[in-house]
Amino acid sequence: MSMDLDKIREHVRGILEAIGEDPDRPGLVDTPDRVARMYQEVFEGIQYSNDEIAEMFNKTFPVTEGTKKDVVLIRDIGAFSYCEHHMALMYDMQVSVAYVPTDRVIGISKIARVVDMVCKRLQLQERIGADIAEIIGKIAGTEDVAVLITGKHSCMTARGIKNMPAETVTLTVRGAFEKDHNMRDQVLAVVKS
Repeated sequence: MSMDLDKIREHVRGILEAIGEDPDRPGLVDTPDRVARMYQEVFEGIQYSNDEIAEMFNKTFPVTEGTKKDVVLIRDIGAFSYCEHHMALMYDMQVSVAYVPTDRVIGISKIARVVDMVCKRLQLQERIGADIAEIIGKIAGTEDVAVLITGKHSCMTARGIKNMPAETVTLTVRGAFEKDHNMRDQVLAVVKS
């Protein structure tokens, strides 16, 4: 389903009027169009299923013999998303993804692209982790995936309680990372180092 940019422009104009602004004043006259174009970019992931994202970034390479059980870890992937409850920004997010390849490894940049596309949806941080784990598992053909996310939520830092230092941390574990606490703890130690 594609975005209806005209409808977004119309509704943003209505929101400006509803909060008491003049949408025709010089500083706001182009705002409905700017917001529509921004939404088209930051919510691009809404139009794709997890299966489609897995197919889109399915660039893998054969595992070299002797490394089949080695953990691949990409840490500190910068990301942002928008909370589905307030449409508020989730920011300063750091995403770390670990997996144990079976027969193939994922191109490193593709992991960052998966994170980016998953975040381009109205989301919950917990679902971001689950979606990334599912997609990485599909691409790499493995159940052994872990995703650690830390981030700030403007629905908590800029409104309501306004607690600026608060961070949300989520850990999604699948397969061996769920079953083997030592393996999970080793990966977490590397991420935190």
